[in-house]
Amino acid sequence: MDAETSTGDGGSGAESRTGPPLNGARPPATGTAGGPGPSAGGGPAAPAPRKASRRFPSITRDTARPEGGGRAASGASPAPARQWPLLSVLVATGFGLLLVSVDLFRVGLIVIGLALLAGGVMRWTLPSVGMLAVRSRFTDITTYGLLGVMIVLLALVAQPRPWLNVPFLEDAVHFTVR
Repeated sequence: MDAETSTGDGGSGAESRTGPPLNGARPPATGTAGGPGPSAGGGPAAPAPRKASRRFPSITRDTARPEGGGRAASGASPAPARQWPLLSVLVATGFGLLLVSVDLFRVGLIVIGLALLAGGVMRWTLPSVGMLAVRSRFTDITTYGLLGVMIVLLALVAQPRPWLNVPFLEDAVHFTVR
């Protein structure tokens, strides 16, 4: 928040602005017959604007949307269609959990990891992904990608009978367990 718009009183800060309004409209004219100048009654002049406070307002008015956090479909579409990237990742993850629950843990974990990788790819390639965008684009891609790769790799090397044999991994386990 900058000093011009933060009043510290939780208000909108309109009392402390001395420049033109933000919407481009002209400020109301003062004086007689709509002309500029002091008021006709010789009354007191307008109060001096308050000095802007450097404190954050007590009530947050708005938050910034993450980059690419807009709707993935037009506003005329129903709500689920607007969030199809997030729903596709959630459906694939749910399917993976279902596979894990029926004793296909390795296949289920690979499906979950691939769902996260697909979320990272969608975050990278699509301009707008709805609620799949949580943080900055770089952070989302890195998070989804690393979690997806780690889940897939751990599923591939899980015991018994790992599908991926990493030679130094067995030596590392024997060295640390001794």
